[in-house]
Amino acid sequence: MNDNPIERIEVNLRAEALNQRKAALDELAGYPPDVAVPILQNLVYEKDFLLRRLGVMGLGNHKTENSLQLLQEIIAQEQDGNVLAEAANSIFDFGDKAIPILTELFYKCDNWLVRQTVISLLIEASDSDALFSVAISGLKDDTETVKYTSILALGHLLKTPLHNQALDLLTNMATDENWRIRWKTTQALQFTKDIKAKVIITKLQQDEHYRVVAAALEIASQWGEK
Repeated sequence: MNDNPIERIEVNLRAEALNQRKAALDELAGYPPDVAVPILQNLVYEKDFLLRRLGVMGLGNHKTENSLQLLQEIIAQEQDGNVLAEAANSIFDFGDKAIPILTELFYKCDNWLVRQTVISLLIEASDSDALFSVAISGLKDDTETVKYTSILALGHLLKTPLHNQALDLLTNMATDENWRIRWKTTQALQFTKDIKAKVIITKLQQDEHYRVVAAALEIASQWGEK
């Protein structure tokens, strides 16, 4: 048995069992950055993408300039979408300084998981301009899940000064020929009680697809509308 806790953590981070790796990462989070970050730095340059993903996940636990710099270096050279998406999650933990980094990552990367992750993270941020920008781009993405996340982002923007711009886009999508777009648009409209949105929801209660109708009826019920 290894009595050196740091050496034991380093071994367990590379264990076959994923739960053992995660437990080691959680334990490492309790150590100061000058101890933990060099260990994580070794992980992020491993050949195994799962180890690299574990490394970038751990860097989010140590919010130092060194950690942020490492994460920026990773997103500049990493090719695996899973690692990049995890790096985005860790960068988001650094607060407002993460917004321009995440926005740049969104525009330079065409991986659906990365783009969807960035949009979801920016929904949780307070920069409505950055969110609107990536949402507009995401609506043109070839991957449907990225489009749907972008529509949801527009819904959240209905609670911001960009309300009118977001509502105009959602109004157009409420008549899209793709029922899934209409469905997601209906769900996005729940974030406002604007009279224009209420008119749209009333119309969508007569939609040809039952899921759109169900969503519209549920929102009307939440609003106390018949």
